[in-house]
Amino acid sequence: MANLFGWLNNAGNLHNEAPKSPWGSGSGGGNGGGSGDGKGGSGGGSGPRNPWSFPPEGRRPRPGGGGGGGGNGGGNGPFDDLLRRVGGGGGLPFPGGARLWMLVIAGLLAIWVIFTSFHVIGPRERGVVTTLGRYTGTLGSGIQPTLPAPFQLVDVVDVGSVRTLKFPESGANLMLTGDQNIVDLAYSVNWYIADAADYSFQIKDPTETVKDTAESAMRAVIATTTLNEAIGEGQGRISADVQAGMQKILDEYHSGIRIQSVALTKAAAPEQVDDAFKAVQAAQQGAQGARNNANGYAQQVIAVAQGEAAEFDKIYEQYKTAPEVTRRRLYYETMEQVLARTNKTIVEAPGVTPYLPLPGLRPDTGKAQQGDQK
Repeated sequence: MANLFGWLNNAGNLHNEAPKSPWGSGSGGGNGGGSGDGKGGSGGGSGPRNPWSFPPEGRRPRPGGGGGGGGNGGGNGPFDDLLRRVGGGGGLPFPGGARLWMLVIAGLLAIWVIFTSFHVIGPRERGVVTTLGRYTGTLGSGIQPTLPAPFQLVDVVDVGSVRTLKFPESGANLMLTGDQNIVDLAYSVNWYIADAADYSFQIKDPTETVKDTAESAMRAVIATTTLNEAIGEGQGRISADVQAGMQKILDEYHSGIRIQSVALTKAAAPEQVDDAFKAVQAAQQGAQGARNNANGYAQQVIAVAQGEAAEFDKIYEQYKTAPEVTRRRLYYETMEQVLARTNKTIVEAPGVTPYLPLPGLRPDTGKAQQGDQK
């Protein structure tokens, strides 16, 4: 501190040098024969004096009007006097000057220690601690103390939020399937941070790493999948395989990232052939519907046949017990089923030939016969 005030004191002396351009060289002896009338001695230099420089001590008017002072005026200015007083020579303008500086410095040190030694970690956050640049631990939630900076630094990482990446960001995302077709896919990946330390130090750009891993895993799975599976019933398997493939790659990197889910949001043929693929899909759906109807009818017929077979088995058991009775009952039941669907005319008297009009000759014959049957 004393060196600082000494330097400022010497800098103040520079203001007392004779002025140069633009007011002249300012050189001269300055014989200054002051008199009692208050006028200062005249300087012997040529040219005007620099108005911004301090006048020499001998040329400054003193209280009481007694100007004087001779010689070349080697005294210091009032600013230099003030600096000398603050630095310790003379009375201090502030009470306890050195003590005040020490208090200010101590207060700044206390603020620095408090704000760099205590860290507020949220419930969904973790603090990664480095001591002189080396990882030394992870802080949990709450107010956690450490050594002040720069000895220990804390990087707060959000481990509770689920981040989402969507593919593609714009345009089409064409991929080659296993059966040499092209499919346009759109999907999303949800991921979160499982290990804050690995996330901070093992990979340079976590978001780009997850993005590149997702694209690589998706193309690898689609390369073993047919187009019909990609745009149809195989989408669930594709999502599960991509998630497993991504997690395996990220674990090998020790990235500290966990893949929560992979969801296909679009799986379709390219726009140029989309109409043709829609027609194919419609035909496939129609064929599947026809197969379902045929299977339903077959099940119905089989059920009826199985019921008739079971009924025949019961009748056979009865026939073995009473063949004549069973045979006559079967005859009556069969005739009842046959005659129930035909018109009947019963003639009781022998040799009588009744008048039998044909049903087509009278329009109401069919209705009348139906009424008689009822």
